[in-house]
Amino acid sequence: MTPTILFDFDGTLAVGDGPVLAFARQVAGHAGPGYLERVMATLREHDAGTATQFRDGYDVVGTLARQDGVDPTALQHAYLASRSVLGTPEAPVDAAPGLAQLLDALPHAVRVVLATNAPGVGVERLLTTWGVRERFAALHYDVGKPAGLTPIVEAALADGPVLAVGDIVENDLAPATALGAATALVGPTADTPPASVTMHARTLDALAPDITAWARRATTTAPTEATPANHPESVPTGTADSLER
Repeated sequence: MTPTILFDFDGTLAVGDGPVLAFARQVAGHAGPGYLERVMATLREHDAGTATQFRDGYDVVGTLARQDGVDPTALQHAYLASRSVLGTPEAPVDAAPGLAQLLDALPHAVRVVLATNAPGVGVERLLTTWGVRERFAALHYDVGKPAGLTPIVEAALADGPVLAVGDIVENDLAPATALGAATALVGPTADTPPASVTMHARTLDALAPDITAWARRATTTAPTEATPANHPESVPTGTADSLER
């Protein structure tokens, strides 16, 4: 039996608005006057937990762009251009606080996997820079969540219990819940989860004790149905309407 933890990337392992703002700057030339200002104001609301209609920062950028009449092709090109500078001064991003410590604390028997809707450009380099690349047994890019996550979860469940960790319930967690896997929600929506999850906290660091406890139980017990806690290589994707990561 091999337990698996599936991590999302943007908003889960990688934090900070740098990549989102790089995307917005690429879009701005196609959008209306004041677009960047509206994006930044809405991002502040989202980060504060008051703009709950948006899935994440990428959804903010894309939604406001579509309201300005930006067509899907231009939006997709802007997104890909922004990802080409991921982790550079043009799109700075940080490892989630406590990431390395969490991965070090997990039992070695736990398989750690990345599953993201984002393209691979820059991601592995960042994982290496953060000193955590070797802990990941597999890296799945362009997954096409939510539907694309299902076969990854199914394959992992064939080997043992699964915990899916992410910041968007619809994309990162709902497919896992549907298959009976455990789930962990982080990010702005974690204060008041929009759906039932196994565990939740605003930051990965705050969630680390629960994730570690799950992993230790999973290495010593048979898989069980996920019970909500009391507290807080690739599948194709890629429509411009699904830029959240």
